[in-house]
Amino acid sequence: MSEPDTPRRVLALILVGVLGGLLSGAFGVGGGTIMVPLTIWLLGFDQRRAAATSLAAIVPTAVAGAAGYLASGELDVVAALLIAAGGIAGSLIGTRLLRTLPLGWLRWLFIALLVLVAIRMFFEIPSRDAELVLGPAAITGLLMLGLVSGIAAGMFGIGGGVIIVPVLVAVFGVSDLIAKGTSLVAMIPTATTGTVANARAGLVRLRDAFVIGVAAVAASFAGVALAFLLPPRLSAVLFGILMLIVVAELVHRALKARRG
Repeated sequence: MSEPDTPRRVLALILVGVLGGLLSGAFGVGGGTIMVPLTIWLLGFDQRRAAATSLAAIVPTAVAGAAGYLASGELDVVAALLIAAGGIAGSLIGTRLLRTLPLGWLRWLFIALLVLVAIRMFFEIPSRDAELVLGPAAITGLLMLGLVSGIAAGMFGIGGGVIIVPVLVAVFGVSDLIAKGTSLVAMIPTATTGTVANARAGLVRLRDAFVIGVAAVAASFAGVALAFLLPPRLSAVLFGILMLIVVAELVHRALKARRG
């Protein structure tokens, strides 16, 4: 992980960050769903290193995106803390799996996750008026949601938002904007815990993650503004289409690698 920082390489890192930041702000997903495949395509990272780099870059990206939703009052802090509590434990499990599972398994599991997210986006119509009512069942559910999303974050470097946002909307019945803001807050401790574990294991070059993160922070505010402008149905469909495009390219590359 000692590649020289050539102008082309730095520009590629910035591009990854800008696109990831826009996605993070607009959809509340941390940006890893686009950062991981882009670092593979543009920088030649393998799945393991791409996931670790993306997870590190998500930390500042999530902070910036969450600030945008907080300024508009579109997040639930208590729910975010409950999800984060489960997410911290889950991220430790996920980063351990990241270090031990074969790269082929990681690639196909990531593809399967994106397919599920895309399908959910096409059939779910979020409401902008719903709020979360906390009770014993909801508290337990939020902790379990954090655990599952934390495992996904550690394994795939996606921050967990692709799981948190659709579950908050479809299962807990909150508005899409509150789901996005809450998701970003919950990601911060989850991604931080996973990044510390990955750094200790030597899986991430923090300089790369820093460049991506700075670019993503700058772009995330534009993404938040876009989230408020887009109708909820259109936002969901656009995100679903984006996921299918990413899946198609990842499947192509996975099959090519298998033949090779």
